Amino acid sequence: MTTAPSHPPRRAPAPTGGAWYIALALLSWGTLAPVAFLHAAARQRSRAAVARAAAYTAAVPAAYVLGWAGLGGSGTVVLLVGIMIVALVHLGRIRREIWPPGPQFPVRLGMPGPGQDPAVAAALAGRVRREESRRIAATDRLLARELRIGRPDLPHAYDDGGLVDLNHAPAAAIASVCGLDPATARRIVEVREAAGVPFTGVDDVFAWTEIPLDLWDLVRDRGIVY
Repeated sequence: MTTAPSHPPRRAPAPTGGAWYIALALLSWGTLAPVAFLHAAARQRSRAAVARAAAYTAAVPAAYVLGWAGLGGSGTVVLLVGIMIVALVHLGRIRREIWPPGPQFPVRLGMPGPGQDPAVAAALAGRVRREESRRIAATDRLLARELRIGRPDLPHAYDDGGLVDLNHAPAAAIASVCGLDPATARRIVEVREAAGVPFTGVDDVFAWTEIPLDLWDLVRDRGIVY
Protein backbone atom coordinates (compact mmCIF):
# COMPACT_ATOMS: atom_id res chain seq x y z
CA MET A 1 0.00 0.00 0.00
CA THR A 2 1.48 3.33 -1.05
CA THR A 3 1.27 6.41 1.06
CA ALA A 4 0.85 9.93 -0.19
CA PRO A 5 4.09 11.90 -0.17
CA SER A 6 4.36 14.27 2.73
CA HIS A 7 4.50 17.95 1.99
CA PRO A 8 6.34 20.29 4.29
CA PRO A 9 4.08 22.99 5.66
CA ARG A 10 4.13 26.26 3.78
CA ARG A 11 4.53 29.26 5.98
CA ALA A 12 2.53 32.41 5.66
CA PRO A 13 4.67 35.25 4.34
CA ALA A 14 5.88 37.85 6.80
CA PRO A 15 3.74 41.00 6.64
CA THR A 16 5.09 44.04 4.85
CA GLY A 17 2.44 46.45 6.17
CA GLY A 18 3.87 49.55 7.76
CA ALA A 19 7.35 49.16 6.28
CA TRP A 20 7.12 52.81 5.26
CA TYR A 21 7.03 53.72 8.95
CA ILE A 22 10.62 52.57 9.33
CA ALA A 23 11.75 54.00 6.00
CA LEU A 24 10.22 57.39 6.74
CA ALA A 25 11.86 57.72 10.14
CA LEU A 26 15.22 56.41 8.92
CA LEU A 27 15.54 58.36 5.69
CA SER A 28 14.43 61.63 7.26
CA TRP A 29 16.75 61.28 10.27
CA GLY A 30 13.70 61.27 12.51
CA THR A 31 12.21 64.54 11.30
CA LEU A 32 9.24 62.83 9.62
CA ALA A 33 8.74 60.17 12.29
CA PRO A 34 5.68 62.07 13.64
CA VAL A 35 3.87 61.32 10.37
CA ALA A 36 4.17 57.59 11.04
CA PHE A 37 2.99 57.99 14.63
CA LEU A 38 0.02 60.10 13.54
CA HIS A 39 -0.99 57.43 11.03
CA ALA A 40 -0.63 54.73 13.70
CA ALA A 41 -2.78 56.76 16.10
CA ALA A 42 -5.50 56.98 13.45
CA ARG A 43 -5.38 53.20 13.03
CA GLN A 44 -5.14 52.22 16.70
CA ARG A 45 -7.51 54.87 18.09
CA SER A 46 -6.14 54.60 21.63
CA ARG A 47 -5.04 57.23 24.15
CA ALA A 48 -1.53 55.78 24.25
CA ALA A 49 -1.18 56.01 20.47
CA VAL A 50 -2.43 59.63 20.46
CA ALA A 51 -0.03 60.51 23.29
CA ARG A 52 2.92 59.01 21.38
CA ALA A 53 2.00 60.94 18.24
CA ALA A 54 1.73 64.18 20.20
CA ALA A 55 5.05 63.58 21.96
CA TYR A 56 6.98 62.97 18.74
CA THR A 57 5.25 65.86 16.99
CA ALA A 58 6.47 68.16 19.76
CA ALA A 59 9.90 66.53 20.06
CA VAL A 60 11.12 67.30 16.53
CA PRO A 61 10.76 71.12 16.64
CA ALA A 62 12.04 71.05 20.23
CA ALA A 63 15.19 69.28 19.00
CA TYR A 64 15.85 72.09 16.54
CA VAL A 65 15.36 74.79 19.17
CA LEU A 66 17.24 73.16 22.03
CA GLY A 67 19.97 71.69 19.86
CA TRP A 68 20.75 74.97 18.15
CA ALA A 69 20.67 76.88 21.42
CA GLY A 70 23.08 74.44 23.05
CA LEU A 71 25.63 73.31 20.46
CA GLY A 72 24.40 74.83 17.23
CA GLY A 73 23.86 72.62 14.23
CA SER A 74 25.75 69.66 15.68
CA GLY A 75 23.52 69.70 18.75
CA THR A 76 20.43 69.54 16.57
CA VAL A 77 21.83 66.56 14.67
CA VAL A 78 22.58 64.71 17.91
CA LEU A 79 19.06 65.23 19.22
CA LEU A 80 17.44 64.25 15.92
CA VAL A 81 19.50 61.05 15.75
CA GLY A 82 18.35 60.25 19.28
CA ILE A 83 14.73 60.81 18.29
CA MET A 84 15.22 58.62 15.22
CA ILE A 85 16.67 55.71 17.23
CA VAL A 86 13.91 55.79 19.84
CA ALA A 87 11.26 56.18 17.11
CA LEU A 88 12.57 53.16 15.21
CA VAL A 89 12.25 51.01 18.34
CA HIS A 90 8.70 52.21 18.97
CA LEU A 91 7.64 51.89 15.33
CA GLY A 92 8.96 48.34 15.12
CA ARG A 93 6.65 47.36 17.98
CA ILE A 94 3.71 49.36 16.64
CA ARG A 95 4.02 47.67 13.24
CA ARG A 96 3.60 44.29 14.91
CA GLU A 97 0.51 45.54 16.73
CA ILE A 98 -1.20 46.94 13.61
CA TRP A 99 0.03 44.32 11.15
CA PRO A 100 0.72 41.17 13.22
CA PRO A 101 3.01 38.56 11.61
CA GLY A 102 1.24 35.82 9.69
CA PRO A 103 0.88 32.59 11.67
CA GLN A 104 3.06 29.64 10.77
CA PHE A 105 0.80 26.81 9.72
CA PRO A 106 0.16 24.38 6.84
CA VAL A 107 -2.01 25.94 4.15
CA ARG A 108 -2.02 23.20 1.51
CA LEU A 109 -5.70 22.39 1.01
CA GLY A 110 -6.33 23.67 4.53
CA MET A 111 -4.86 20.46 6.04
CA PRO A 112 -4.15 20.66 9.79
CA GLY A 113 -0.68 20.10 11.16
CA PRO A 114 0.10 17.50 13.80
CA GLY A 115 -2.22 17.97 16.75
CA GLN A 116 -3.91 21.02 15.22
CA ASP A 117 -7.66 21.37 15.38
CA PRO A 118 -9.16 21.07 11.86
CA ALA A 119 -11.41 24.08 12.53
CA VAL A 120 -8.39 26.21 13.45
CA ALA A 121 -6.54 25.04 10.33
CA ALA A 122 -9.54 25.91 8.14
CA ALA A 123 -9.86 29.37 9.70
CA LEU A 124 -6.17 30.11 9.22
CA ALA A 125 -6.26 28.81 5.67
CA GLY A 126 -9.21 31.14 5.02
CA ARG A 127 -7.12 34.05 6.25
CA VAL A 128 -4.42 33.17 3.72
CA ARG A 129 -7.04 32.98 0.96
CA ARG A 130 -8.30 36.44 1.88
CA GLU A 131 -4.82 37.93 1.75
CA GLU A 132 -4.18 36.31 -1.63
CA SER A 133 -7.52 37.62 -2.91
CA ARG A 134 -6.67 41.13 -1.71
CA ARG A 135 -3.37 40.90 -3.56
CA ILE A 136 -5.20 39.97 -6.77
CA ALA A 137 -7.66 42.83 -6.32
CA ALA A 138 -4.82 45.30 -5.76
CA THR A 139 -2.75 44.19 -8.76
CA ASP A 140 -5.31 42.97 -11.31
CA ARG A 141 -8.78 44.43 -10.88
CA LEU A 142 -10.12 42.87 -14.07
CA LEU A 143 -9.16 39.42 -12.82
CA ALA A 144 -10.67 40.20 -9.43
CA ARG A 145 -13.96 41.14 -11.06
CA GLU A 146 -13.87 38.04 -13.27
CA LEU A 147 -13.28 35.85 -10.22
CA ARG A 148 -16.00 37.83 -8.42
CA ILE A 149 -13.85 38.43 -5.40
CA GLY A 150 -15.94 39.93 -2.63
CA ARG A 151 -19.24 39.06 -4.29
CA PRO A 152 -20.75 36.15 -2.35
CA ASP A 153 -24.13 37.18 -3.77
CA LEU A 154 -23.05 36.16 -7.28
CA PRO A 155 -22.25 32.69 -8.64
CA HIS A 156 -18.50 32.09 -8.43
CA ALA A 157 -16.04 29.22 -8.48
CA TYR A 158 -13.08 31.00 -6.88
CA ASP A 159 -12.73 30.80 -3.09
CA ASP A 160 -11.72 34.26 -1.87
CA GLY A 161 -11.64 33.17 1.77
CA GLY A 162 -14.81 35.03 2.70
CA LEU A 163 -14.57 38.63 1.50
CA VAL A 164 -17.28 41.15 0.66
CA ASP A 165 -16.91 44.16 -1.64
CA LEU A 166 -18.19 47.14 0.33
CA ASN A 167 -18.43 49.19 -2.86
CA HIS A 168 -20.68 46.85 -4.85
CA ALA A 169 -22.14 44.01 -2.77
CA PRO A 170 -25.76 44.31 -1.59
CA ALA A 171 -26.62 45.02 2.03
CA ALA A 172 -27.61 41.43 2.79
CA ALA A 173 -24.19 40.13 1.72
CA ILE A 174 -22.35 42.82 3.71
CA ALA A 175 -24.39 42.06 6.82
CA SER A 176 -23.83 38.31 6.53
CA VAL A 177 -20.06 38.39 5.89
CA CYS A 178 -19.15 41.24 8.26
CA GLY A 179 -21.48 40.28 11.08
CA LEU A 180 -23.44 43.54 10.91
CA ASP A 181 -27.09 44.08 11.62
CA PRO A 182 -29.21 44.63 8.48
CA ALA A 183 -29.86 48.32 9.26
CA THR A 184 -26.13 49.12 9.48
CA ALA A 185 -25.42 47.23 6.26
CA ARG A 186 -28.20 49.15 4.50
CA ARG A 187 -26.69 52.40 5.77
CA ILE A 188 -23.36 51.49 4.13
CA VAL A 189 -25.14 50.96 0.81
CA GLU A 190 -27.11 54.20 1.18
CA VAL A 191 -23.97 56.22 1.93
CA ARG A 192 -21.99 54.88 -1.03
CA GLU A 193 -24.93 55.46 -3.39
CA ALA A 194 -25.59 58.97 -2.08
CA ALA A 195 -21.92 59.94 -2.41
CA GLY A 196 -21.75 58.75 -6.00
CA VAL A 197 -18.10 57.76 -5.54
CA PRO A 198 -16.70 54.48 -4.20
CA PHE A 199 -15.01 54.05 -0.85
CA THR A 200 -11.25 54.36 -1.28
CA GLY A 201 -10.50 52.17 1.72
CA VAL A 202 -12.31 50.00 4.23
CA ASP A 203 -11.74 52.59 6.96
CA ASP A 204 -13.88 55.07 4.98
CA VAL A 205 -16.89 53.02 6.06
CA PHE A 206 -16.19 53.80 9.72
CA ALA A 207 -16.05 57.52 8.99
CA TRP A 208 -19.43 57.60 7.25
CA THR A 209 -21.44 55.03 9.20
CA GLU A 210 -21.86 54.21 12.86
CA ILE A 211 -20.41 50.73 13.23
CA PRO A 212 -19.76 49.40 16.76
CA LEU A 213 -16.07 49.50 17.63
CA ASP A 214 -16.02 45.82 18.52
CA LEU A 215 -16.89 44.98 14.90
CA TRP A 216 -14.21 47.11 13.24
CA ASP A 217 -11.60 44.35 13.21
CA LEU A 218 -14.05 41.91 11.61
CA VAL A 219 -15.05 44.45 8.96
CA ARG A 220 -11.36 45.12 8.22
CA ASP A 221 -10.72 41.37 7.97
CA ARG A 222 -13.68 40.60 5.71
CA GLY A 223 -14.27 43.85 3.84
CA ILE A 224 -12.57 44.86 0.59
CA VAL A 225 -12.92 47.84 -1.73
CA TYR A 226 -11.83 48.09 -5.34
